Amino acid sequence: MLVDSLGMRFVLVPAGEFTMGSEEPVDALAAAYPDLERRRFQEIGDEAPAHRVRITRPFYLGQHEVTVGQFRRFLERSGYVPESVADGTGGYGYDPAYDPAKSARGDAFAGRDPKYSWRNPGFAQGDDHPVVNVTWNDAVAMARWLGETEGATYRLPSEAEWEYACRAGTRTRYHGGDDPGVLPRVANLFDADAQPYWPRWSTHALAGHDGFAFTAPVGSFAPNAFGLYDMHGNAWEWTADWHDERYYARSPPDDPPGPASGTVRVRRGGSWHSWPFYARCAYRNWNTPQTRYALVGMRLLREVAGPLRTEADRSFRIMAATIQPEPGP
Repeated sequence: MLVDSLGMRFVLVPAGEFTMGSEEPVDALAAAYPDLERRRFQEIGDEAPAHRVRITRPFYLGQHEVTVGQFRRFLERSGYVPESVADGTGGYGYDPAYDPAKSARGDAFAGRDPKYSWRNPGFAQGDDHPVVNVTWNDAVAMARWLGETEGATYRLPSEAEWEYACRAGTRTRYHGGDDPGVLPRVANLFDADAQPYWPRWSTHALAGHDGFAFTAPVGSFAPNAFGLYDMHGNAWEWTADWHDERYYARSPPDDPPGPASGTVRVRRGGSWHSWPFYARCAYRNWNTPQTRYALVGMRLLREVAGPLRTEADRSFRIMAATIQPEPGP
């Protein structure tokens, strides 16, 4: 475990190999998610082909999503101004009077509006909740400042690193299994607690109560086998990669860096407002780097520089021994 100057805790993720992506048949998905229209299962071609990926270097990944308090300390110490404030257009936020049916794009939240930002997504948050309404550029700025401050390399994880860390040695839809019924134990998603605020989507609510209608304090649910919390739900997490629906067919097997260019950046993991289908390990979503939304936050990666220290090396060996390799394709 490593703790930095902002109080962010990092877990050492060992190098390894896994199968990235998914090629689940439509019939299997339709049976698992009977509340969804069949067309939704035909819109995830960018998850294929499933392919073997080797992560050749260990890395530190935030044990939790970046919190409101950590982001505030970054702003206070760096002088950085988030895009939602700097450009004067604000972010998005929950407004009980807002009707998404009247929106041209069908947005679930009101905005952009200067009254919404990382400080105010329209619902109450404590310093231990995941920060949202941050852009990809905000995330990169925070990583860059931390790197300069800590004398280490901070960055957003690649898609491959993110999915590898999320799966933590599994090949199931979620790190806890295939059944969406496992999710209330490991994820803050759209469930019976959130449903009263969004009656339009009540049929998509996850059965059961996780105790939170909006964001939850980070670490409120069970971690995966790597000791990472909220890899499903709570807040979507920016990754470093541009999105290209055909990239998987040509990506290199070792440490794929993502496409060299694009127009939108990938976000992963789902949020407190997501339906179970969209919180799967393999699901890919995207937005422009300037997007700020009440569902989107971040988790940072810190690279391992030079020989691992004794304590970290011991943790690495223990973790590598406990994560069993999955069978080949």
